[in-house]
Parts: sequence; C-alpha cells; structure tokens
Amino acid sequence: MSVFGKLFGGGGKGGKGPSAQEAIQKLRETEEMLTKKQDFLEKKIDQELITAKKNGTKNKRAALQALKRKKRYEKQLTQIDGTLSTIEFQREALENANTNTEVLKNMGFAAKAMKSAHENMDIDKVDDLMQDITEQQELAQEISDAISKPVGFGDEFDEDELLAELDELEQEELDKNLLEIGGTENVPLPNVPSTSLPSRPAKKKEDEDEDDMEDLQRWAMEAN
Repeated sequence: MSVFGKLFGGGGKGGKGPSAQEAIQKLRETEEMLTKKQDFLEKKIDQELITAKKNGTKNKRAALQALKRKKRYEKQLTQIDGTLSTIEFQREALENANTNTEVLKNMGFAAKAMKSAHENMDIDKVDDLMQDITEQQELAQEISDAISKPVGFGDEFDEDELLAELDELEQEELDKNLLEIGGTENVPLPNVPSTSLPSRPAKKKEDEDEDDMEDLQRWAMEAN
C-alpha cells in the first residue's frame, strides 16, 4: 500500500475514496504529528550545539560528531517545514472544495424547491389572474368615485335660472318697501295743541349769578 493510501486509509483499487471531511481530518492529524516532530528536532539541535561547545577544546572528535548530528537534525527540520507547507496548502484546497460542494448542494436543493413551488403555476394563468385583479381594482375605484359623488334634486335645475328668480324676488321686495314709504305721506299728522305751555318762572338775579358761577367752576374743572 502506498504512503498516501496508508495516510488516508484507502483500500484496494476497488475501494471507495475518502470523503473530503475524512481527508481534511487526516491532514490535520499529520500536521499535528509533524509539528511535534519539529519541536523534538529543535530541542535535539539545541542539545547538540551545547555538546559541541562543551567539547570544543577538550574533545574535538565528540564536538565534531555533535555538529554532524546537528546538521542532520537541521536538514530534517527543513524537510518538515516544506512538508507542512505542502500539507497546509492541500488541506486549504480541500476545505475550499468542501465548502464549494456544500454551497452547490444547497443551491441545488433550493433550485429543486423553487421548481417544485412553480410546478403548478402556469404563466398564462398568472397573467389572467393579474388582469382580473387589475379590472377589479378599476371597478372598485369607479364604485368609490360614484359613491363619493354628491347627489340631490339641486342637480336637476339650472343655476342661472335660480339666480334670475332670486333677482326678481329681491326687486319685488325693494318695490314693496318703496310703496310703504310713499304711503306715509298721506297719513294725517296730530293737531298742534291750542293751549300754551306753562311758562318757566323767571329766575331771580341772584339765582342766575349762582348758576353762572357753578357753570364757570364746572368748565374750569373739566379743563384741568
């Protein structure tokens, strides 16, 4: 079995391929495993570097061996970095493909639902229905206009004739008033009484002077 077959759990030639979700999960597990391997190698590199420094002057052979192991670990670390980049790219591509698949699936489901909703609809029937609705609305508007239009007996007469008749009535009333005023000229006036009215007794000189003084004082007060 190939490496990818082991990685994704694939079977033989006739086996069914893994789903996108299964493949994404496997790639995440692999990323986690390689990340742990990276941490391990970084620690080993630090240890070999300490060993090389420690034996640099005392035991050159041991120091050289430590540097060789350090180089191998660094090479493995570089390879893992490249592998992680490839796996990350592949995982993101699968996630995008899985998202697109779900989107298309939902869009197809919605299209089927719309088709089912329109299955019993006929465009000709829809046009006829809309035409009926328009006609009924127009009829309702005509009925509303007819109901709101004022009706009464006044509409049966000519307004000009009514105004002319009103002018005649006003003229008749004016002529009547003039006749009544003219008839008062023949009404006899009351007789002037033949007896003379009692004359006002003459005031004394002193009384007239007092009256004049009172009038003068009153005018002075009014002037103030």
